[in-house]
Amino acid sequence: MALTEMQKQGDEMHKEALLENIDKIHTTEMGVGRIQKNLGINAEPVGYCISKLKQDNSVVTKEGKNYYVAVDECIITINSSSFTIITAHRA
Repeated sequence: MALTEMQKQGDEMHKEALLENIDKIHTTEMGVGRIQKNLGINAEPVGYCISKLKQDNSVVTKEGKNYYVAVDECIITINSSSFTIITAHRA
């Protein structure tokens, strides 16, 4: 199996893990302002980030203790054990 095929399967597995735990995804009080500022949004950031994760074109990778959701020219960082959205920024 080619490396890219294995990576694609891993990405799908990570996305599935996040979607299975979608009810646990949250952020901190400080995270709310940081995410809104970094993405330039007024929307509630957890719901906004979850909607981005759910998009068919979102790609989820895992490096160390964090998941990275790449979609629509933004990257969302989520801790893999606590499901805390740490930050999000424009790519």
